[in-house]
Order: sequence, then C-alpha cells, then structure tokens
Amino acid sequence: MAELKLVGVEKAFGSTRILQGIDLEIHDGEFVVFVGPSGCGKSTLLRCIAGLEEITGGELCIGGQRMNEAAPSERGIAMVFQSYALYPHLNLYDNMAFGLQLAKLPKADIDAAVRHAARILHIEHLLERKPKDLSGGQRQRVAIGRAIVRQPSVFLFDEPLSNLDTALRVEMRYEFAKLHEQLKTTMIYVTHDQVEAMTLADRIVVLSAGRVEQVGAPLELYHHPRNRFVAGFIGSPQMNFLPATVVDASAQHLRVRLADGSKLSCAIDGSGTHPGQAISLGVRPEHLSIAEPHATENLIPAEVTFVEALGGTTVAYCALPGQDAPATVQLNGLVQVKGGQGLRLQVDPALTYAFDEQGLALRRVQVEAANHAA
Repeated sequence: MAELKLVGVEKAFGSTRILQGIDLEIHDGEFVVFVGPSGCGKSTLLRCIAGLEEITGGELCIGGQRMNEAAPSERGIAMVFQSYALYPHLNLYDNMAFGLQLAKLPKADIDAAVRHAARILHIEHLLERKPKDLSGGQRQRVAIGRAIVRQPSVFLFDEPLSNLDTALRVEMRYEFAKLHEQLKTTMIYVTHDQVEAMTLADRIVVLSAGRVEQVGAPLELYHHPRNRFVAGFIGSPQMNFLPATVVDASAQHLRVRLADGSKLSCAIDGSGTHPGQAISLGVRPEHLSIAEPHATENLIPAEVTFVEALGGTTVAYCALPGQDAPATVQLNGLVQVKGGQGLRLQVDPALTYAFDEQGLALRRVQVEAANHAA
C-alpha cells in the first residue's frame, strides 16, 4: 500500500514559513496534482514528501509508516525533475540502469527492469543512443524510465513537461495518463499548468501561500470552487469578477446591482446576505454570450477593446461601465467581433457565482441545470 498522509505539515526557512499546516490524504494508486501560483509551496511540499527537505512541523506517513526522519532512499519513492539530469557520457540503457548497478543488483534483473521500462515508454529502439542524440520528449521518457526501474511505491513529478514545446506537452500528457493506467502506482505531480492538472488528475490540490485552499476532482473544483481564489485559478480563461451590491435575496435567489446600475438575477442561495451588502459576482468567460436583439433580462452593456481570434474560439476583452478591469468573453470561433464594437452581454442566472467579503463562495442552486448548460 502506498497511501500518504500529511498531518499539520509545516516547513520554514529561518523565520519564513513556506508550508503552513498542510493536512492531506492521498490514496493508494491515486494520481494527485498540486497546482498553485509561483511561490505557493507546491514544489517545497513535493520535496518534503521526497525527503529532500526536512519537515519542521507535523507528521508525514507513507504506507502507514512515519517518515519524518527517514532518508529519501528509505521512503519507497522515485522523483522526476523538470531537468532531465541524464549522464551525457552514458547511453540510454546505462542511464536507466545506473541506480540499479549502484545497488549491485544481478545483471539479469537489471536488464529485465530496463527493457521492461523501455517497452512501457516506447524507447526500446533508442537504448544505445546517448542523450545528445534525443529530442526533449525522448529525454524525459528516459528520466521517467530511470524512475520506473526502481519500482517505487510512489512517483513524484516536479513540473516534468515545462521544458517541452506545446505539441510535445500534449503528447506527453497522454503518455503520463497511459503510464498511470499501466502501473497503477500512486503518483503526485506538480505543475503550474492547469490543463495538465485538469486532464491528468484524479484529484487536484490547490495551494496558495503555503496552505491548501481546496482538494477535489477537476470538475468538482471547476463547478464548486470553495472560494474566490480557487474560482479564479481553475478555468481558462480566468473567471470574471464583477463588484456588485445585493438588491434582494432568498434561499433560492440573489439579485444584484452592478456599478453601472445593471441588475442581474442569479441562481444563488442569498439567505446569508442582506440588501446593500457588497459581494463579488463571478461569471466564467465561456458563460457570457451576446444577447439576442429581443432580450431584456440579465444584460450587461460592454464595448470590445481587444479580440483574440483563435480559430475554434474567439476571446473578446470588453470594457464594462463602472468596472476597472475588462471582462473576458469566450465565443464560438465563427462569431466575429471587432475592437470598438458595442455589445450587450447576457448572463444565465444558473451559470453565476458569488463570493462574500471574505472571498467565500455562496451556495449555488440549480447546479444540475448549470452543469448541463456548461
């Protein structure tokens, strides 16, 4: 069993606290992804799990065994870094075999392990080549193969695809998914790329300033963010946040006024709010649409300031009256808009979010309708 349990884990460098009371359970065979902005502590947390950084508080258990003081070699883990760190003078076979040779395993066992890993990664035909003769994706496969031959209980990946170009990243995401399906081993993966997180993870851990903001399945975080930080971090383009004031509310309904006087109805439980209260209204770019000429409800006037025509989609940045930040609108690529054009944007009540003064999300109602429409 390779489940991990972290209880109140802390890490400080001098007086600077990097990790602040991390509580987390990772199940055996699960693929968990750590995401968050630069400096949030995700790589430090991974290094603490690996034993490359000493934990300054709390407890770390792997497979039910306390590992706070255990050396990295005693933890049953293998780590793949952003840098491939291959030996340039060795061919691929010897790069992958090197750790097993140091451990003085029988040659037959080493050969079987290396060739098994090479088959999994589709690099059997490259074993005699040296790293300089390989592409970036092939080098990363060798680094992963070096981890596989150790047969660890837990794989740790620290931004392993960040050095690759876009096409290779897409290919390698598919390879990582297949690798996890084949090995069925616990994997923890650090990335700043939420597309990697959304496509690979069984669960995502969102970190901010050394704290866990939310843990959940990718679509759970997308549809049910716990707070404004998670709502803004998960989803691309980022969610729009519009300052608003409560007009009236009930357990099934929230009506708000924007800075320009526009009034919007939202399928949100407003029972904990009161008229005049300031809130932040959240609307994802893909949930804003250009209103039909006859529409009269839930409208926001806007002016297009910049357009990104991406082919399949069109992203329009729009100035809203009384709002400092532009709103982002994601449209079908066949829709043509241009800078300076005036629009009426329509908001579906079931596809809205709201956050109180502390940034906590208010409960959404009609969630099933929202998910169906999304």
